[in-house]
Amino acid sequence: MNQSIPSSQSPMLFPAKDPSHRFGVAFDVEPYRGCPFGCLYCDSHNVLGPDESFSRVFARPDAIAAFSSELNAREPGTIVGFGKLFEPYPPLETKERVTRRLLEVIADAGAGVVIVTKSDLVAEDAALLRRIKAAAPAVVLMCITTLNEDVVKKLEPGCPTTAERFRAIAKLSSEGIVTGILMQPIVPFINDTEENIVGIVRKAKDAGCRFVYPSFGMNLAGRQRDRFFDLIDREFPRLKNVYMDQFGAKWSCQSKAAPALKKAFVFECRKLKLKYGMNDIVRLVRPTSTVQMKLF
Repeated sequence: MNQSIPSSQSPMLFPAKDPSHRFGVAFDVEPYRGCPFGCLYCDSHNVLGPDESFSRVFARPDAIAAFSSELNAREPGTIVGFGKLFEPYPPLETKERVTRRLLEVIADAGAGVVIVTKSDLVAEDAALLRRIKAAAPAVVLMCITTLNEDVVKKLEPGCPTTAERFRAIAKLSSEGIVTGILMQPIVPFINDTEENIVGIVRKAKDAGCRFVYPSFGMNLAGRQRDRFFDLIDREFPRLKNVYMDQFGAKWSCQSKAAPALKKAFVFECRKLKLKYGMNDIVRLVRPTSTVQMKLF
């Protein structure tokens, strides 16, 4: 099967549309292409070619050199995001260490980092993240969708357990790294309960997180729609018909319980003094930039 390995002429750094809208990230990088976790709701399949296997994970041969060249042309303090499309800590990372080597480049350049992951492997880079934090922001967001491990096995069959992910984020928090939970997606009729939402917020507080950022729905655009229905038919029998009745051909599927869930979510975050709005999270990630903007 033909695989579209990115050309050595293509960039490693991709400008973010608006750093104020996504955790302060100025540029995104993908250490790997593809993901082995097999999450039912993942819409990153839409960025691959029709002949590409999403579960095949690989990195560009010149990734480190190309990234170093591009990053060193940017200003110190530039925040680089990991994990927008593909998991930056797949099992292959234990062998190849592409993400770790990119983080070393970031540390040497005095740049910052925001990592989005579902893997507990991120905790192994705690010392490197502390080194980055000495000069620029270093933030880790752990994706958590449910506290029910049986549901995890169906929704995210290749991922570490929720308990393993919380242990990893607690370790990073204890070592002074700014951490948060990316609570998304909340999948209608599967994990959209108040008990689940409030439970995740409380676990985030216990793990030392500074914020929780949610999404009370999911995307079924493009090829992801057919894939989702094929998988949900297998893992959650009879739910496909419920989706068709509720959402029809809509690509954006939000839980009908969203208003109540949001209310419970905000109440719990405020009670536990956790940030949850993007503007507040960006100010947390980039406090110096915020002060400079106010001064001028």
